[in-house]
Parts: sequence; C-alpha cells; structure tokens
Amino acid sequence: MFPDVKSVRYLHNYQLELTFADGVNGRIDFASLIVGQGGVFTPLEDKKFFAEVSVNPEIGTIVWPNDVDFDPEVLYSHITGQPIPGPISEIADRGNSGVVKSPK
Repeated sequence: MFPDVKSVRYLHNYQLELTFADGVNGRIDFASLIVGQGGVFTPLEDKKFFAEVSVNPEIGTIVWPNDVDFDPEVLYSHITGQPIPGPISEIADRGNSGVVKSPK
C-alpha cells in the first residue's frame, strides 16, 4: 500500500505538486486526464475551479468541490515510477487512468 497524499499545491494550468506521507513529492500534469473527458471532469476544465483542489485526509487523496478524486496509489506511482502491485496494475496496463469518481 502506498502512502496517502498529505498536501497539494496548485502550480498553473492543470499542474499540481503533491506531497505524500512518506515525504515523497512531485508534480503531475492532469491535462490529459481532464480536458475533453466530459462528465464529472467538465468543471475541472475551468482552471479556476481546478485550482480549488484540496486534500481529504479521510480518504488520503486530492479532491475537488464536485467530489472528483484520484486514486492516491495511482498518483504515487505516477510520481515515483513504482508499479502498482496486484490487480490494480493489471487494470492500469489496459489503459485505465486510475481515476476514481466519487458518487454524489
């Protein structure tokens, strides 16, 4: 199991800097995961709304006001290059972005 996200900082455009519980930090450009995806991601295309990202400590990951979040294991893997063990990695190998859509 990978560590939780402890902090997030909006940089610019669709880029965020994340820091994890183990001290690892890095930047992710979310443009390809958000722009043109539609559905719950449509509000995130507005950069002002995208910048409203925060950390939900109860679930250990980043979340937006419309309850969209991203799997912290996928975020950690993206930053560190460490593969996600088990069935999640098999899903990722088939092209799943690891996006988790929280129900309203």
